[in-house]
Amino acid sequence: MTFITQLQDTPLLFMSMITIIGLMVGSFLNVVIYRLPEMIKRDWLQQCAELRGETLSSSEKFNLMVPRSACIHCGHKITALENIPIISYVALRGRCAQCKKPISLRYPLIEVLTALMSGLVAWHFGFSLLTLAALIFVWALIALAVIDLNTQLLPDDITLPLLWLGILVNLNNGFTDINSSVIGAVIGYLSLWSIYWCFKLLTGKEGMGYGDFKLLAAIGAWLGWAMLPLVIIFSSLIGAVVGISLILKSKHDKNSTIPFGPYLAGGALVALFAGEKINQMYLGLF
Repeated sequence: MTFITQLQDTPLLFMSMITIIGLMVGSFLNVVIYRLPEMIKRDWLQQCAELRGETLSSSEKFNLMVPRSACIHCGHKITALENIPIISYVALRGRCAQCKKPISLRYPLIEVLTALMSGLVAWHFGFSLLTLAALIFVWALIALAVIDLNTQLLPDDITLPLLWLGILVNLNNGFTDINSSVIGAVIGYLSLWSIYWCFKLLTGKEGMGYGDFKLLAAIGAWLGWAMLPLVIIFSSLIGAVVGISLILKSKHDKNSTIPFGPYLAGGALVALFAGEKINQMYLGLF
């Protein structure tokens, strides 16, 4: 019996393997979450300098691969043994091996979240190509949600490839049919775009960013137009509850901006795993 056959015939083994892979991917997502916004910022500064006819001083090469990860406090380069998901954090007791200053709990939390969501994908979709596609979708949503939470950015580097990949995945009726996928991408973008302009015309303020339009378009491309009402309703309700709670606790001014990307991502995950059942229950009421 080959290993592939064992994975196919043993769901628990398959789920365990995907969960471990998710743990390692979570470690990489931590790199993406920290570095991608910084890469965008450096690119913006470079473009602004070029428009002014200036030349920025040469700096160290910075991308998702180099330089090596380092402690933000003392610059200590993280070794391979110090970079093992979860295990290294526990062994180091959440502190830098050199300066002993605390390491953010965010890193192991994202690793655990990615591992758990990956295991859930494997359990829900089983041994199939849909699992591979769903994993990419879920990993991208996690990265986008945390980046938006930290920086209020939803990078085109993730949202646009995610949109086109969703359409490709559904060419052969992956999560939905191709017509529903294309219509979902169009409606996803235009729905928030319309809300944005109505709000701006009425108040003179911007209620959300263009990244939100692109993210919902990507979600529509992956899950189809029929899932969009569920995603919008769920994300709006949770966003409203969180926003009102923060204002009541005086942690936010009523005019403060609250990132919408995490709530869209949460709505998309609900739709991915339970959207069909929820829609059927809703339609059954009528």
